[in-house]
Amino acid sequence: QVRLEESGGGLVQAGGSLRLSCAASGRTSSSLTMGWFRQAPGKEREFVAAITWRSWGGIRTYYADFVKGRFTISRDNAKNTVALLMNSLKPEDTAVYSCVAGPYCSGLECYGANLYDYWGQGTQVTVSS
Repeated sequence: QVRLEESGGGLVQAGGSLRLSCAASGRTSSSLTMGWFRQAPGKEREFVAAITWRSWGGIRTYYADFVKGRFTISRDNAKNTVALLMNSLKPEDTAVYSCVAGPYCSGLECYGANLYDYWGQGTQVTVSS
């Protein structure tokens, strides 16, 4: 069992920045894929970003098209944490952001919610115009 706890959400003006953090505990492993999904009111849950790590392959990151160039995902395997730095925020980024963890993935499978076995409670991000 892996437990995930997010922090760092809040209210920010459009154009501003926020940094979300997620701490993993329990049966953690550096081989887990870590990532973020979000869900806005009245909308379906959507993939935001994911990050994988392999000793022989290094780090790979995956981003939804709507956050490329604005958001950066990173991880600290020693601390079992993953972070999402969000720059140039827009009102349409308003949503509950959830940290996720699942088995190692590659390519398109990293974008699917079904991959992820563990989900955090979520943290609210509100971007005002």
